Amino acid sequence: MIKKKNINKVFLLFISMHLMIWTLIPSISNINLPLDTIEALAWGSNLDWGFNKHPPFSAFATEFFYSIFGPNDWAYYFLSQIFVAVSFIYVWKFSNEIFEDKIHSLLSIMSLIGIYFYSFTTPEFNVNVAQLPFWALTVYFFWKAINSNGRKNWIFFGVFSALGFLSKYLFIYILLSIFFYFFLNFKENKKFIYRYILSIFISFTIIAPHFIWLFKNDFVTIFYGLKRSALTDPSWISHLENPLIFFLKQILILIPFLIMILFLLKKFKFKLKLNLKNRKTLFLISINLIPVFLMLITSIITGAKIRTMWMTPFYLFFGTLFIELLRKNIDIKKIKKFYVVFLFFFILSPALYLSVSIYDKKKRTDFPGKEIARLVQNKWNNNFINDIKIVIGDEWFAGNLSYHLLSRPIWFNELKKNASKIKDDQGVIYVGNPKILKKICPGVFGKIAPVGYCMIGKR
Repeated sequence: MIKKKNINKVFLLFISMHLMIWTLIPSISNINLPLDTIEALAWGSNLDWGFNKHPPFSAFATEFFYSIFGPNDWAYYFLSQIFVAVSFIYVWKFSNEIFEDKIHSLLSIMSLIGIYFYSFTTPEFNVNVAQLPFWALTVYFFWKAINSNGRKNWIFFGVFSALGFLSKYLFIYILLSIFFYFFLNFKENKKFIYRYILSIFISFTIIAPHFIWLFKNDFVTIFYGLKRSALTDPSWISHLENPLIFFLKQILILIPFLIMILFLLKKFKFKLKLNLKNRKTLFLISINLIPVFLMLITSIITGAKIRTMWMTPFYLFFGTLFIELLRKNIDIKKIKKFYVVFLFFFILSPALYLSVSIYDKKKRTDFPGKEIARLVQNKWNNNFINDIKIVIGDEWFAGNLSYHLLSRPIWFNELKKNASKIKDDQGVIYVGNPKILKKICPGVFGKIAPVGYCMIGKR
């Protein structure tokens, strides 16, 4: 049993170990950064208020780190773990607002290790991971705001809501759930309405440049999302099949988490009483179950295919919810067994990640991006005197060049609207289909399977 005076130290130890392990393991086992991280870095080389797939925040974050650390892979695993750690810290702070005993807050955090979104998938910094701290911060500051009505808390709520939305549009589901809770208790909360409106105004002010970008770019990110969720070509069966698959996947994802919770409960004395008049209980249900329910309803109504990784931030407060609902059923004497199960999953997840990295050599993280960049740079140096300033092609092959080449060329997905941005003295590399590039390349052509490289520079 952990002494009460040591609980804060144990939490900090957990956060530190989690951050170090999940920064170190992929840094030593992976040859190349994952796809989504390279994608964010490609966008970051050419910063804008939006991109063809997502809003801009993940690109802002990676480019900020690139300006400090450059092309060092460990830095972007570290970046991802910072986002995870911050989300854990604010789940912890929120749980301390809910529970009188900090041991319950600790159990709420530790139980999240049973959900693989917060361990196995975290090395890949992407829009899903980018949402995590803002999901936790938004919930925390809203709860603080409605309990204190402090202007500072409402401002923070508005700011973090906007940054979450700029990470990924699915952030709207937690905002809708909070809105639902606010108006479900409107009599009690109406005194906060003006400051709630203030927070919404702050959010829209921050998001406004992205909305302007959306209009100028024909809502490209919206259409990408519709395509990814298979909404562009739905069939009647998708309204049944996709929600069912989504539901079953969520159960499978939560099994390790539920096993950990079961190890805390009194044997054969399981009782669950929902007191919806209790503000804490109602709020926890609102921020945990309503977002998942809304995703399920979305799939039923539209037939959308909900991809598993989209649910990454949705379960951040599940530990807090389950510990609160089952608090009277928790057997303190069984906590040692819970710690054993926690350690099992805490060690198992990085061990599995390391094993997969070592034995599966067909992953994106085994792509020789650095070596290819070296070969391309050598060929360039043998033919041209200027630097490579622009790469044009998809986010993976061209994005890898943008990241690994020392000149840090700007990435463009395609030439079309960007032709006017290219100056005559800038070195350009087109990356794409080798058969087509070989025929039309006006400069030096090279091929490193499966793509071709057309180099145009100053001789």
